[in-house]
Amino acid sequence: MKRGARSHPAGRIPAARTVAAAAAAMTAACLLSGAPAAAAARAPAPAPCETSLPDSFWRAPVDKLPVHPNSARYVASIGAAEPLHPDFGSGLADGAPFGIPVTVPDAPVPESKVTFDIAEESDKSGYRIPQDAGIENGPASSGDRHVIVWDRALCKSYELWNAKPEGGNAWHAGSGAVFDLRSNTLRPDGWTSADAAGLAILPGLARYDEAANGRIDHAIRITVPRSDQSYLWPARHQAGSAADPSLPPMGLRLRLKSSVDTSTLAPQAKAVAEALKTYGAIVADNGSAWFLSGEQNSGWDNAQLNALKGLKGSDFEAVDASTLQQSPDSGAATAPGG
Repeated sequence: MKRGARSHPAGRIPAARTVAAAAAAMTAACLLSGAPAAAAARAPAPAPCETSLPDSFWRAPVDKLPVHPNSARYVASIGAAEPLHPDFGSGLADGAPFGIPVTVPDAPVPESKVTFDIAEESDKSGYRIPQDAGIENGPASSGDRHVIVWDRALCKSYELWNAKPEGGNAWHAGSGAVFDLRSNTLRPDGWTSADAAGLAILPGLARYDEAANGRIDHAIRITVPRSDQSYLWPARHQAGSAADPSLPPMGLRLRLKSSVDTSTLAPQAKAVAEALKTYGAIVADNGSAWFLSGEQNSGWDNAQLNALKGLKGSDFEAVDASTLQQSPDSGAATAPGG
């Protein structure tokens, strides 16, 4: 729910023959030394592609950080009596799927041509988006229409807002970004992404596989009805409705209070609630109050997730996370106690 403007030379052996010759020599050497030939040809296994690095701000615990001096005003402006709302699950809500679908290609996808309304703050190229990629709330949606593609082979996330397929491997979107998930580099200061705060969406989604394993080890994306015309690290962009210091800025970290009893929650809901205590939520867009973002997935148990609606705004507090920042242009966070 978004937001205003925010863009074969002579004498040289052919390379293929060189590689083949080198491979043959390596195989021969292995055979002479008794090593299996298969081992010589085996390439190192690539490192697994996570949605963010271990030292990313997404994975930085905030449970020991001080309460923000403006916490009470921020919570009141979002809605102290408003319930927490998991905006994700399984099946349909009002006839449409809900949550943000994460498309994970089984094989490499050719580079897509993408055009943008906010071209000056969007990455111009590098997107590899399947034509059947999932669209938030379904192909007929009139909402945010986020498209998130998790390219595990290249370890990148391709993210579009208000995305519409145009056929022939082409898309049009309001804005978009390509995120290298093995880098902590933030977007240029002042740039949006597929999110109003200029952050990646994928790392901030509550995902079913995490909850099923009993632990979500990162902050979760959250929306607020109105935001200030400012942003805090690690956010890069604002979409404020007014210059009002009582409104939360983009990038604000919110935390479920440690005093809130989560012991009776069912496993999926408990995994979300415990993540909110340890890692918190990050204000990333304007939308409904206390709407948490998660992956659209048939594995979610909606009855379990609905228990989270028993929590309300007054169960949260804003956190002063300024000590986590190492560099203004990096998403790397200072280690706890560092």
